[in-house]
Amino acid sequence: MSKTFTPDQDHSREFRDALGCFATGVTIVTAQTPDGPVGMTANSFSSISLTPPLVLWSPSKHSKRYPAFEHASHFCIHVLRDDQKDLALEFAKRGDAFDLVDWTLTETQTPVIQDCLTSFECRTDAIHDGGDHVIVVGRVQTVRLNAGAPLIFTQSAYGGFSGT
Repeated sequence: MSKTFTPDQDHSREFRDALGCFATGVTIVTAQTPDGPVGMTANSFSSISLTPPLVLWSPSKHSKRYPAFEHASHFCIHVLRDDQKDLALEFAKRGDAFDLVDWTLTETQTPVIQDCLTSFECRTDAIHDGGDHVIVVGRVQTVRLNAGAPLIFTQSAYGGFSGT
């Protein structure tokens, strides 16, 4: 059964459900603030360019943690493994969940979680308006790649990927 609608305020739940049909990976994005490290769970990560190496993510302007990322010169995007759902949920609730992970600060004072599928340490290259979100473009400085399978999020549920 299909449904057609205009994505207006009367159909915001349906629009969100439609967007949720696109499966994404799950990330935790971290940055350093004057008060210490902050992190947030995000699924709005995408690659942009290989040359130069650019990626993006899109935090909500309404997030209490958004100002930390708006002012950060560097950040790190951590792609989570399929066994890290609890970590994703915890960083979604609180930005200071670093007590649950091994992490270090890099030379640029960027907090890096040690045990993720991969991480992209970035310098903030640009921030663009994107409605109720912003589009943060990062120039990748360092990549850390580990073995494993990605954590997937689709239709309000977490899971893994099983290739055919």
